[in-house]
Amino acid sequence: MTVHFIGAGPGAADLLTLRGRDLIAKSTVCLYAGSLVPTEILAHCASTARIVNTASMDLDAIIAECQRAEDAGLDVARLHSGDLSIWSAMGEQIRRLKAANIPFTITPGVPSFAAAAAALEAELTLPEISQSVVLTRTSGRASNMPPGETLENFARSGATLAIHLSIHQITKVVTELTPFYGEHCPVAIVYRASWPDQEITRSTLHRVADTLSDDVKRTALILVGPALAAEDFVESSLYAKDYDRRFRPQSAESPFYGSAD
Repeated sequence: MTVHFIGAGPGAADLLTLRGRDLIAKSTVCLYAGSLVPTEILAHCASTARIVNTASMDLDAIIAECQRAEDAGLDVARLHSGDLSIWSAMGEQIRRLKAANIPFTITPGVPSFAAAAAALEAELTLPEISQSVVLTRTSGRASNMPPGETLENFARSGATLAIHLSIHQITKVVTELTPFYGEHCPVAIVYRASWPDQEITRSTLHRVADTLSDDVKRTALILVGPALAAEDFVESSLYAKDYDRRFRPQSAESPFYGSAD
């Protein structure tokens, strides 16, 4: 018996990984995170599988489901939206499973910030514009931010910011970022990235709060940074004709000559 934690992706059912699909199909129990996981993904469950919506369950109840499966020798597919490495509450579940000696695996999923960037047709790390992406959020009811992890601190770097779970605090976000990025800095808000009702708002820090649709709720990602609208950026050396690299040595004197054989 094993509990398989599976990142179900950002929304579109066909963004589920092949490994995730196969683990769902072979599991006898499926625990999924309510409205955050599309019902189309549940179609991969076996016809005899026990399917449980955990949206209304607390941690004790979720672990109890895993324990019942353990006692019966049944595999569990535990589905979370996006990728499990950020804001999935997987850590506290794993701690309980370890204490109960229940084995588990982790299968990553497509994260929401990647789906949002794809929807924007954007690379978030353009040469000499931004080479870092900060995944962050603002304090919420579920947990507070550590003292040093403030928007101001991250903004000082000038990196591309992917601000999750914070659309309800858009005014606070604008206020704290504007002194560092400037009021004309590009902002994109992607609501339900990759879902059929996906909605994109492109604006600037100065205008975004006024242009935001009232329909955009908690499942929206805020992206901030000059890379979102930059066009006049230098090309990297990666594909330059004279770039000496292992798979394209420029001469017999290259330290990479013959290394790709």
